Amino acid sequence: MANKQSFTAEEWNKILESVALAGVAVTAADPNGLLGTFKESFASANAVISAKKNAEASDLVKAVVADFESSEGRHRIRDALKARLAGAKPGDVSKRCLDALSEASSLLDAKAPKEAAAFKSWLRAISDRVAEAASEGGVLGFGGAKVSDKEKATLNDIAKALGIAA
Repeated sequence: MANKQSFTAEEWNKILESVALAGVAVTAADPNGLLGTFKESFASANAVISAKKNAEASDLVKAVVADFESSEGRHRIRDALKARLAGAKPGDVSKRCLDALSEASSLLDAKAPKEAAAFKSWLRAISDRVAEAASEGGVLGFGGAKVSDKEKATLNDIAKALGIAA
């Protein structure tokens, strides 16, 4: 079973970062104002919290969740996100997220082949929850589409970056 010790410190940071970027990619694809961004951020955080309660979660997922719960882990994630997204123009954010997800996918395949598919599916599930968190294109959350076309395209791009079925 793979866990935190299966990765170098730099590799582990990329795995941690992938969890946050799975949601950021969707949010950046079709920003939806302050309330929508809040709902999408909450959905991403809630997906991580839900994994902690899931008895079927892998040791790798549990290790990631434990780091998200620690002050040190959150600081590492924040610093990695700042570095990854520094100077990015709005249109570049999703691309940088997808590149990072592709890197994480390769790391998972190399270092945690038995857990890779489940972990990648979890990342995709986080993206799905973010996409479904706030209606797009309506007024005050009414009348819009649950998932916008841009978000759907980004979800497909995320699956492609992770090397899993859309």
